[in-house]
Amino acid sequence: MDGIDVLLIEDHKMVRLGLSLVFENTPDINLVGEADNGKLGVELALKLNPNVVLMDIGLPELDGIQATALIKKSNPDIKVLIFTSRESEDDVFDSLSAGADGYIMKGADEVQMIAAIKAVAEGTAWLDPAIAKLVLSNVRKQSSASKNIPIPPNNIPNNAKNIYGLTERELQVLALIVEGNNNAQIAKKLVITLSTAKAHVHSILQKLYVANRTQATIQAVKEGLV
Repeated sequence: MDGIDVLLIEDHKMVRLGLSLVFENTPDINLVGEADNGKLGVELALKLNPNVVLMDIGLPELDGIQATALIKKSNPDIKVLIFTSRESEDDVFDSLSAGADGYIMKGADEVQMIAAIKAVAEGTAWLDPAIAKLVLSNVRKQSSASKNIPIPPNNIPNNAKNIYGLTERELQVLALIVEGNNNAQIAKKLVITLSTAKAHVHSILQKLYVANRTQATIQAVKEGLV
C-alpha cells in the first residue's frame, strides 16, 4: 500500500486540527476528508472510499456506531477505527458488533495512533490495551458462565475447535491472529506464502461466521479455540 487514505469523522474542531497536523507530518498517511457529524461522515466515506475511517462515537445527527454500521454495510472493504474517550462495555461491544475493525482511545499518543491506522488498513485487528483487557475479560466470563465450567487452559484441546471445522493449520493461523499478527507476519512465522496466509484467514472468517479479525479474536477467546 503506497499510502493510506484516511477520513476523519470527529465533531470537536480542535481534535480534528491536532490530528490533521499529525497526518500532515506522516508521509504515508493521506487525510482525504473531514466530517463533524455522522451523517456527513457516512456520505463522505461512500463518496471518497478511504482505506480507513477514524470514527468518534459521540457525534451529532448520527452517532459513530450507527455510522459505522452504515459504512460497513455499504462497503465492507472500508476499515473503521473507533477513536473515542468512551470505554464502557456497551460502547465497545456495540462498536465491534457494528463492524468496527479497531478501537483506540483518545488518550493514545501519535505513535499508537499511526500504528493503529496502519494495522487496520492491513486487515489486522487493533484493540487499545485497556479495551483488549475489557473484551477478553468479558468474553471469558460469558463463556464460563454459560457453560458453568472452568475455561480450559489454552494448551488443552477443546471440542469447540471441531464445531467450526477448523483445520490444524487454520487453528495455528487463528492463534497468530489473536496475537495481533498481520498476514505477512503469519506467512513468515508459518513459512508459507502470503497468498496462502490470506486464504487461511479468509477461510477462518467464513467458518467462524465473523466479518473481520477483531470479531474472530473475540470469538476465538470466547469459544476457547486458542
